[in-house]
Amino acid sequence: MLSCFCQDMKEVDLVHSLSHTVGAIQKALFKVEEEWGPLTPAEARVLKVVEFAEVDRIVGPPRRGWRGRPELDRRPLARALVALKVLSLPTRRALVDRLRSSPTLRRVCGWERRGDIPAEATFSRVFEEFAVSELPSRIHEAMIEKAYAGRVVGHVSRDSTAIHAREKAKRRPKGEKKVKEKPTRLERQVGGMSLQEMVDDLPKACDHGCKRNSRGKLENWRGYKLHVDWADGEVPLSCILTSASVHDSQVAIPLAETTKKRVVSLYHLMDSAYDSDIIRQHCLALSHQPIIDRNRRNKREGPDPFDPAKALRYNERTTAERGMGRLKDDFGARMVRVRGAVKVMADLMFAILALAADRLLQLLC
Repeated sequence: MLSCFCQDMKEVDLVHSLSHTVGAIQKALFKVEEEWGPLTPAEARVLKVVEFAEVDRIVGPPRRGWRGRPELDRRPLARALVALKVLSLPTRRALVDRLRSSPTLRRVCGWERRGDIPAEATFSRVFEEFAVSELPSRIHEAMIEKAYAGRVVGHVSRDSTAIHAREKAKRRPKGEKKVKEKPTRLERQVGGMSLQEMVDDLPKACDHGCKRNSRGKLENWRGYKLHVDWADGEVPLSCILTSASVHDSQVAIPLAETTKKRVVSLYHLMDSAYDSDIIRQHCLALSHQPIIDRNRRNKREGPDPFDPAKALRYNERTTAERGMGRLKDDFGARMVRVRGAVKVMADLMFAILALAADRLLQLLC
């Protein structure tokens, strides 16, 4: 009885904390409109997202030194890079032009005067720092852990999407044949590898990929593949970027381990690409119930039909398809202009961060 009471008190504290955050955002919005005038809907969304994600707290103030030029404050730059994705701008040059033409957006990001806006080259240099330090991933992780602390995610929908890149693909040396690995990557992952070892073992170089889309057509592209776990409500929980040629099933276990560290979930929904007994057993070992569509290419008489309850739950997997579509159409994931896996991941994580904050605000409000 006491444990149940304590759990209820934790949930009450969590709801109070989140409502306090939303209330603080509303007060900040009213204060900004009172001082600077009315905001456009897009500018209001930028303010809400950067405040809810607590970008300034994660980035921190500039370090003070005794000699040399003072360090440039990274907080306005991080806010501006989030605004780039919220506004779905194609390039950082377009972001600089928008900041120079919009005094309100400039102040929302943290610059009072037009001359304070850094040059495009400064944005590129600081973005590389953020990419190496994995700043957007850390902001996203902290936001998800805070939003879902004391809560249970009913369904985790797992899927991947093609990321087109503007760089040369890695080619296999001429005459080299692909050797079948023994043990396989899935067997190595469940054989005692840590989460970091699993992620490091996945190929991340740009290459060519082939995937059957939702309409059943084969899609070929050059670039990468983004693997995402989605919560109910189209909230991205965890992401891993790999080469385009990596099969979806090889990323299922690292994604499950990453998601487990952030949220408590019940059902994991996956399509036929994840049809593997190893993945099923791993989900059960994590106390998750896997619901995976059968793959007709496996050595079975046919796909095992779901019972009515599982079929109803499996229909919730459309959350992943809607989330991927919104990530590309509304948050700029279709317009990746950087090169290299590290920078591509950072660019996509700014989009994931903006989408997650936007969806959580809609669900809380």
